[in-house]
Amino acid sequence: MLTLTSSAFAHNGDIPREYTCDGSDTSPPLAWSGAPAGTRSFVLIVDDPDAPDPAAPKRTWVHWVLYDIPAATNALEKGVKRLPQGTREGLNDWGRTGYGGPCPPIGRHRYFHKLYALDIELPDLGRPAKARVEQAMAGHILAQAELIGLYRR
Repeated sequence: MLTLTSSAFAHNGDIPREYTCDGSDTSPPLAWSGAPAGTRSFVLIVDDPDAPDPAAPKRTWVHWVLYDIPAATNALEKGVKRLPQGTREGLNDWGRTGYGGPCPPIGRHRYFHKLYALDIELPDLGRPAKARVEQAMAGHILAQAELIGLYRR
């Protein structure tokens, strides 16, 4: 069974300030295990379905999109500067690649860290939005894992 964890916060636990716009805005350490046989690559998507207000969400805000993470990879270090060779980046909702930490305008938001094990390596999609990556990986997901972190300013 594919599992995704962080040494910085527990599932459904609070994300430390360091990993948010109120801190150094660096990516948290992530680790995974249990990839199924036949895994050729991973996709990592971090998003917030509670934007802008958890009491009246209107959209899902995308914080990080990584695809073609090599199958031999099982972790991303805190504040990762050099992604595993071959990893490609998509655009977050700030219109740039890379990690953008939690920065909720109001209320306590949920941040979904979603890891997908794929039976293929995706083609170079340029700098795709999350929807384009999800479209490309459709029908190729062998397993998925989820880690939810919470943050309130």
